[in-house]
Amino acid sequence: MIDRKKLTKRYYSISEVGDLFDVAPSVLRYWESEFKSIRPTKGRNGIRRYTIDDIETINEIHQLLKERGFTIEGAKKELKKTFTPTDPSAVKAKLLAIRQRLIGLRDQLDHL
Repeated sequence: MIDRKKLTKRYYSISEVGDLFDVAPSVLRYWESEFKSIRPTKGRNGIRRYTIDDIETINEIHQLLKERGFTIEGAKKELKKTFTPTDPSAVKAKLLAIRQRLIGLRDQLDHL
């Protein structure tokens, strides 16, 4: 379980996130292809930058797959159950994640 308070940086590299969960970067890239909720921003050089919200999503997926023994398909179904549009806290969390991604894109555009 990841403690959000210990995550102090705005962005984390794929190797840093892999170290947090003791998984290889290739595993994170695979999860990214399977779970559409993992969407790290990428710089002009293509390097992934994970936000705290991305890390929390990866934490949920890691728990389902590695700790609870779900298959990829089973984890996808379980994640769909946990996010309901009528849950205000879930909607707020998703909107904050979108906001962070938009800020990241704006910052990238400012550096062009």
